[in-house]
Amino acid sequence: MKATVKVENLKIYAFHGCMEEEKVIGSDYIVNICAICSVGEKAFDDEIGGTVNYVDLARIAKREMSVRSKLLEVVVNRIINCCFNEISVLEQISVTVSKLNPPINADVDSVSVSIDKIRGSD
Repeated sequence: MKATVKVENLKIYAFHGCMEEEKVIGSDYIVNICAICSVGEKAFDDEIGGTVNYVDLARIAKREMSVRSKLLEVVVNRIINCCFNEISVLEQISVTVSKLNPPINADVDSVSVSIDKIRGSD
């Protein structure tokens, strides 16, 4: 049986971006994660080891968001790779990182990068 575990609208302050001022000023970000796994019997015995722990997803996202990158693609890919490395029951994941009020010459709420990946695919 498949289960979907989500972390929705995780708010993080970080310093990603190509512009020099983004290194200093930083910005607000929203991270959304959708993780799919095969649920084991442990989950129905009320044991966390049989499913994806959303606490682990949030911890990994916060840790990887603290590592500065110019591109959101790099950040999203890093979150995905760490999730696969650290969560053995994870089969598929989708991660979206949104930068709120980006410093672009346009009236826009946010810009986002999303990547979906299945374990073992490139």
